[in-house]
Order: sequence, then C-alpha cells, then structure tokens
Amino acid sequence: MPGTKEIRAKITSVKNTQKITRAMQMVATSKMRRAQERMRAARPYAEKMRNVIGHLTEANPDYRSPYLQQRDTVRTIGIIVVSTDRGLAGALNANVFKQTLLLMREWQGKGATVKLCLIGAKGLAFFRRLDAQILASASHLGDRPHVKDLIGTVKVMLDAYRDGEIDRLFLVNAEFVNTMTQRPSVAQLLPVQAIDTEDLSDHWDYIYEPEAAQILDSLLMRYIESQVYRAAVENVASEMAARMVAMKAATDNAGKLINEMQLIYNKARQAAITKELAEIVGGAAAV
Repeated sequence: MPGTKEIRAKITSVKNTQKITRAMQMVATSKMRRAQERMRAARPYAEKMRNVIGHLTEANPDYRSPYLQQRDTVRTIGIIVVSTDRGLAGALNANVFKQTLLLMREWQGKGATVKLCLIGAKGLAFFRRLDAQILASASHLGDRPHVKDLIGTVKVMLDAYRDGEIDRLFLVNAEFVNTMTQRPSVAQLLPVQAIDTEDLSDHWDYIYEPEAAQILDSLLMRYIESQVYRAAVENVASEMAARMVAMKAATDNAGKLINEMQLIYNKARQAAITKELAEIVGGAAAV
C-alpha cells in the first residue's frame, strides 16, 4: 500500500484536475446557449434555400445549371467534412470521421476516387494521417464561424464540380438533436436532389430577372454556402454540448476517484497509527 504522503499528493492532483474540468464545463454551458441561438437563426434560411433549390430540379428553365445536371457515371466524389478545432468533446469528432470513412469506402467500392474539403483542425489532422486527397481546408474559425471564412473552401469544391473533377458532392457534419444527443449527418449537396415536388405542376418555372443563367448560378452558390455555414454553426453547438457533457462526466469521475483515494488514505493512516501504537506498547512491555 502506498504511503500517506503519496496518496495526499494524488488526491491534490485529482482535485486540481477536477477544478479545471468543472471550469471547462461551465464555459461550455455558457457558450452552448449562444451557439444554439446562432444555430436556430441559421436553420430557417438554410431550409428555405434547400426547398427552393429542390424545386428547381423539377422546373423547365431555358438554362440548365451544371449544378442541377445529373451525371450517369460517378468517377470522383467530393466530401466536405466539418469537425472541431479543439478536442475534449467526447466522441463527437470520432463519430463524424467514422461516418466519413464509411461513405468513402462505399464509393471506393464502386470504383470512385474521393477528394476532401476539411473544415476544422481535428479533421485536417485525422485525414492527413490517412494520406487522403485534400482539395481545400479551413480551420480555427472560432466559436462564431462566419460565411466569409468558408467561401474560399466552398468555391474550390464548386469549381471542381463545374469542371468535372468531381461528380457528386457530400456534406458530413454533426447534427445537433439535443444537449445529450449529437449524431453525424450525411447530405448530398450536388447534384441537387428534388424536395417536396408532389404539389408542383408538370410544366412550370420561376420568372428570372435579368437572366436565368446569372441568377441560377449565383443562387446555387449561395445555397451551397448556406448549407455549409449551417453545418458549421450546428457543429459548434454540438461541440459545446458534447464538451459540457464530457466535462461533467470527467468532474463526476474525479469526485468518485477522490472519495476512493480518501478511503485508501484513511486506511493507510489508520494502519500507520496502529503500527505506531503497537510499537509503543511493545517497547513499554520490554521495559
């Protein structure tokens, strides 16, 4: 059994760690509320854009954007992966990476190559170790990501799709369900898939001013940017929730460990006192 001095040092060390994890839990709780507000503000616009673009797939315009064209042969796919810049968020990043690897293996099994766009330092570090082909990356966006920080990386993937370098574009990120649940989400961005088209007439189209080509291409670019931005702010909310839960679990586990070590310390101290008393009694008897 270790001595009382060593046990006291361990208890002090665990208590210091517990203070850090409790502070991180409180910080994550505070940031999570603001992140949820930004996420809720971004969702309606992204959903409305998704519905409008989904309707365009069933329209009959004079100009057909390359982002709406279905390609029969898929040789290369692109995946935009949204991860965090920091760790200590439980299994959040691991689940996103696992889902991405499953998607990669699925398409590689069909003979397609994979090109990645990585948002977040953790994703960049993970996929660099796998020698994956990375077209673009962005990291250190902070707790309040802005669209302007994502435009460059998104444009790289859009240009690659327009030039025929990739035939499908997917988005993988953590979807915020509630404080205790964050699940990986996979969505196909390009080519755009039809959404809620049951009530649309067979032959219809929007009225464009000044011209369809300019408006449609710009609108589709804004659509992709809005989806990636929504994924980024949703990922931040998921990160804060996951970190809050992880730090609370770490704080509780530290408390349990302190109690166990305190019991061991009391037993060791009692054993030492008993030993000293036995030595005193033995010495007195010898005299």
